[in-house]
Amino acid sequence: MVSIFIINSEGKSLPFSIKKIYQSCRRSGASKNLAKRISEKVAEEAYSGMKTSEISVLVKEYLLRKSPKTSIKFSLKEAMRKLGPSGFDFEKYIGQIFSKKGFKVKLNQIISGACISSYEIDFIAKRDGLVRIGECKYHYLPGTKVDLKVSLYNYARFSDISNGQYFDNQNLKATLVTNAKFTNKAIKYSKCMNVELFGWRYPPKKGLQSLIEKSNLYPITILPSFNGYLKQVFAQRGKMLALDLLETSAQALAQELKLPIKKIEKLVEEAEILLK
Repeated sequence: MVSIFIINSEGKSLPFSIKKIYQSCRRSGASKNLAKRISEKVAEEAYSGMKTSEISVLVKEYLLRKSPKTSIKFSLKEAMRKLGPSGFDFEKYIGQIFSKKGFKVKLNQIISGACISSYEIDFIAKRDGLVRIGECKYHYLPGTKVDLKVSLYNYARFSDISNGQYFDNQNLKATLVTNAKFTNKAIKYSKCMNVELFGWRYPPKKGLQSLIEKSNLYPITILPSFNGYLKQVFAQRGKMLALDLLETSAQALAQELKLPIKKIEKLVEEAEILLK
């Protein structure tokens, strides 16, 4: 059998892996049989020099024919990137996730430390006597990672804040959230400093991806009919979750957002496929 090498998001050449296709389908909710059939179909069409983004399109198309819900879930990583290119919408999305988990959340707060009088904090999340000081690191480009430099800065700032008087001896915890992956050094340092990390597949089975999937807290950008121009409209109303579309009638939502009812109905239909 001729070896096939594909090009990943970082431009590196890697051996094609039918196992990875199978695992990706399974993570999105496909049955073992469907995942096997799709991975075999993709293997038949794969060729050397093919991009991983092209493979993703193929998988998504095959999933759509057999399992629309799984096809939408398969787009989660891409949907996270669609929250950019600025990071503020990502911060709003993370804020909503923590809110849905029972936290009292404040975004973009200016806080004083012991040494520096003002730090801009992406979010503060309070629950059960614990105050999380949250930093969000959004990355638009595939393959980008949160490195040691970010972890060092995040903890240094947290240390100054915790030594200050702003929170008056409350129980504080540093939290670093990203839609990307962490480097090994960033993980090692953050664990040593007891910093809470939420990233793509980290911690294993407890990372941001797992949190989203287990709680159905998918970003609204995951819906196939959600066009780029809609993002600002929804973000301004604080509606960053697909779940938000099911909490009121399509008619009321169309009036609130001043959008065509047909557009809202299509989005609601897709949200129902994904969440129900």
